[in-house]
Amino acid sequence: MELNLERPLLFFDIESTGLSIVSDFIVELSFVKVFPDNHHEVKTWRVCPWDYSAGKQKSIDPGASQVNGIKDEDVANEPKFIEIAPEVVEWLKDSDLAGYNSTKFDLPMLAEEIERVRTYCESRIKSAKTSADKKEKAQKTLAAIDIDLHAKQMIDVQTIYHYMEPRNLKAAYRFYCGGEDFENAHSAEADTLATYEVLKGELEMYQQPDKFHDCALKNSVEFLSGVGGRPRTVDYAGRLILGKNNEPTISFGKHKGRTAREVYETEPAYFAWIMNGEFTMDTKRQFARLKEQFESEKKKPLDEKEVFDAKIMLKEKFEQGK
Repeated sequence: MELNLERPLLFFDIESTGLSIVSDFIVELSFVKVFPDNHHEVKTWRVCPWDYSAGKQKSIDPGASQVNGIKDEDVANEPKFIEIAPEVVEWLKDSDLAGYNSTKFDLPMLAEEIERVRTYCESRIKSAKTSADKKEKAQKTLAAIDIDLHAKQMIDVQTIYHYMEPRNLKAAYRFYCGGEDFENAHSAEADTLATYEVLKGELEMYQQPDKFHDCALKNSVEFLSGVGGRPRTVDYAGRLILGKNNEPTISFGKHKGRTAREVYETEPAYFAWIMNGEFTMDTKRQFARLKEQFESEKKKPLDEKEVFDAKIMLKEKFEQGK
């Protein structure tokens, strides 16, 4: 079915250095612009992820590279976003927008990149150190990227998919267990029995890989519990997950991605905030257990090797001070 359009609809997708809107940058941007007569035009840019505040290229997270296949050297000689921003905005100006999961990621990321260019240009214009010709260039760029993305109508195809094909137990039962609704949905017993039947249906359907599914499901609890790459959690709420080297790692808020050990060493008051906050009792118990562990490690007497290493270190410092 062709789209019924009164103005162009621009589909877009972004690949980036990582998943943080604040600290990551675009490395690839693609537009498919569909016009009211349903012909379309395509434009794709590779972008050098330039960190204006650091004055250097932002490294691509290895996890992001695994997903998008783009490495640092692939974009090192590509234009910075500031160089393509006027052309990007020109494509955006007369269009409504569409994407997949774009309201949560792609649109905020694109808006952030444009805002970075705007902020950089404004700082160049205000700076007394900027030459007249560079100020003029910054003013031209600033005028060229004048756009309000909030005013755009935005279609998120993923949102429509989830709305029309809900991912709840009733829908799963229909799909895997013969197309009929089960009785007494949302009673605990009926939901539990339906869940049991759905798992059996999933195992039956995905016995072998096919063109839509890369792998088969193994009929083993160990395998099934790891499907989807869900992080291994320390607490049931998932506020603490097992990160690198199985270190308990905070998964939310300002310390997201930092180990609990590192946070306790630099900001022990954070643990007190957890204990006094609106967190589950299990989460508080796990933080309390970790605090006790870290405290006991501090009090633990040094073994012979640690004592020897400490003596060597003190001796070296003494020799340097002579």
